[in-house]
Amino acid sequence: MRTHITIRNWAEPRNIKITDKQLSLLFQHQNKVLETNKQINLTAITDPTEFAVKHIIDSLSLLPYIPENAQIADIGTGAGFPGVVLAIMRPDIHVTLIDSLRKRIFFLQKTVDELALPNVTCIHTRAEDLARSGTAFDICVARAVASMDKLAKWIMPITKQGGTFLAMKGPNVLEELEKAKPAIAKQGGHVKSVDTVEISNEIKHSIIVIEA
Repeated sequence: MRTHITIRNWAEPRNIKITDKQLSLLFQHQNKVLETNKQINLTAITDPTEFAVKHIIDSLSLLPYIPENAQIADIGTGAGFPGVVLAIMRPDIHVTLIDSLRKRIFFLQKTVDELALPNVTCIHTRAEDLARSGTAFDICVARAVASMDKLAKWIMPITKQGGTFLAMKGPNVLEELEKAKPAIAKQGGHVKSVDTVEISNEIKHSIIVIEA
């Protein structure tokens, strides 16, 4: 299948090993997203190859940032990206999928159960509400959720001291980040790096690494 080849061709030169079982789970997740997308809005991307690049490979690009046995929060997870992909690839970590839309969490819980992923928890809430409970994670990730200043206010409070917030953004993020630096500093964070990731020959994304 073309999409399988697309993912393996991206992963292999980056020393990301994907087993046949993991690849099967990744595409089971994709199929469930596209099937459910007919009833509820989960993604605007329905072409299988484009889906593989913009959702699966984009999620895989976070793997080098994830330490062993980490507790991960995927804020505004939507259809489960990057959280479900990370959980499939890294059974040593635990991923909490967080979304404010109950229909999405219902879909994700059903999908996680069918894929038999014991290292995933699905929670219907908002990051700002979660912060009031005192819950915190080693790594928090957010992909196409909100502007950086809002993300800093919502997500830094649920990032453990010494932990990391990974913001997945488009290629032109420096101006947005500059505006957000006061909010990041106010929450006790600092920007460690802004890394460019190529997910295809035509598409580059940014990963903003913020240490708490």
